Amino acid sequence: MNRFVYQENQYNGECLPCTVSIFKGYANSSVVAWKIGTRQAVDKAICEGLSLSPWVNDNAFMRFCAKNSQSPRFTQLTLEQKLVQWTNSLKESLPCFIFAASEFDPVPVTDKDGNPVLDKDGKPLMKRKRRLEGIHLSGLFMFDADHVPFDPREIHERTQVQGFPWQVRLSHKTSSGHGLRLVCEARLDVGNIADNQIELARELKLLDVIGTTGKPVVDDSCIDASRISYAPRQEDIYFIDEDRLFNV
Repeated sequence: MNRFVYQENQYNGECLPCTVSIFKGYANSSVVAWKIGTRQAVDKAICEGLSLSPWVNDNAFMRFCAKNSQSPRFTQLTLEQKLVQWTNSLKESLPCFIFAASEFDPVPVTDKDGNPVLDKDGKPLMKRKRRLEGIHLSGLFMFDADHVPFDPREIHERTQVQGFPWQVRLSHKTSSGHGLRLVCEARLDVGNIADNQIELARELKLLDVIGTTGKPVVDDSCIDASRISYAPRQEDIYFIDEDRLFNV
């Protein structure tokens, strides 16, 4: 039985069981690599005041601008701001995983007017949507620290010391290039997902660390069991326990 589910992207598609081959397929995808690499390259160019010319005539960027050309708010943005919006859209279109969920109960699909959509047999079409109602917990939880003011690998290394009290199943650099995502076994002796988040942050000495954005590096929104995790590139994975991550 598979442990967690995936979704083609956070806006579309069912939440379906994730296998090793599906996960590896995304991690080794050239499209995923391009989206993450482009986001990091644009961010670096903006932060360091480098030339933005490599992306001005990029076909994907021009299509994004054309799509938003009717928005007065968008047309008033600077080139830098438009590029940031574009790369954010690339990130948000990445495949994603919901590690805390082993499955979601199916719910009826409705049209734009709220009417049930029927299948070819005339029965209500059902799909497994990402929603807290009907979630089945997997026993895993996700921890996210982003915009850290040092190399994210340093956080990973803290999980490798002897006696570290959480069982880490996956550790990878986030798509920004400045954060670390951990997937761990939740400890019942600690409490719920929120409790595990807080204690893990304390163990990693990140509880009061302020990031480069001026905000805490620990993302407390990860206490939501239905929270998504964007697919990483293979090169950004520091550690993966394939057997225990994908099998109950």
